[in-house]
Amino acid sequence: MTMTTSSLNRRQFFAGTAAGLVVMKSASDAADRPAGKMRKAACIGVFPRDIPVLEKFRMAKRAGFEGIEPNTLYTQAEVDEYRKAAESTGIKIHSIMNSDHWRYPLTDNDPEVVKKCVEGIRTSLQNAHALGADAVLLVPGIVTPDVRYAQVYERSQQQIKELLGFAQDLGVVIAIENVSNRFLLSPLEFARYVEEFKSPWVKAYFDIGNLGSSGYPQDWIRTVGPQLLKVHIKRFEPGVDHPKFDPKDRRTQGIDWAAVRQALADVNYQGWITAEVRSGDEAYVTEVSRRMDRFLAGESPV
Repeated sequence: MTMTTSSLNRRQFFAGTAAGLVVMKSASDAADRPAGKMRKAACIGVFPRDIPVLEKFRMAKRAGFEGIEPNTLYTQAEVDEYRKAAESTGIKIHSIMNSDHWRYPLTDNDPEVVKKCVEGIRTSLQNAHALGADAVLLVPGIVTPDVRYAQVYERSQQQIKELLGFAQDLGVVIAIENVSNRFLLSPLEFARYVEEFKSPWVKAYFDIGNLGSSGYPQDWIRTVGPQLLKVHIKRFEPGVDHPKFDPKDRRTQGIDWAAVRQALADVNYQGWITAEVRSGDEAYVTEVSRRMDRFLAGESPV
């Protein structure tokens, strides 16, 4: 199919308009709250699994959350259910967590597996557009014994670049997450990977608790800062197995929460921070929210 100069110009116009709307919406959100204040959300999986979607949203509101991050929705009925729940409670759906990138890696050797992943990403992008979310979380690939690191780097960037036109048309950002996929193992590489797209439609989704032994979240935040769009938080919730951070004991696996909070302030992060923790009852959900409030106030949440 040949694209004419006229159609190309129209696409550039609408893509630019969509980009401007995302920037304007972010600026508007920031203007509506005190400087430096992040917005608090939870992944849909945090709420009890055996209750209706509407009740999950109501529970989120009672617990003090402003937003929810659903997984990919595969039917129009699901999309409508989430839209109605958001509208009736005032809870914002701020992003979609793409679901198929683990089962069908974007960088698999099998083209049919890759095709299924791409279809899932496109569905997630459509979900986000339909529900007023500005981003889709994406695990870009998985390094395996059969898929080399360099192949994951090259293949994932190629596939994501082919999705950028669709993301632009919908006005939804593809947000790359740091996760346990044996890929993007340093903050410098993570930042470079995102920057190489040279596109406002690819940003970073940083997970504070996903680093393990590969660094310190406060360092990653400062390095990735200009590309940072969304933040996940974990390893602070009730029942967590990790000990508290002890600066005098290098063996501890805890997080220096004060340092992380300061790093977010240093890069002027004012976006969503979303709890990605295990499911629990309302008392548990409320406690997760309370601990997030402590973190946002500059105190230790644990």
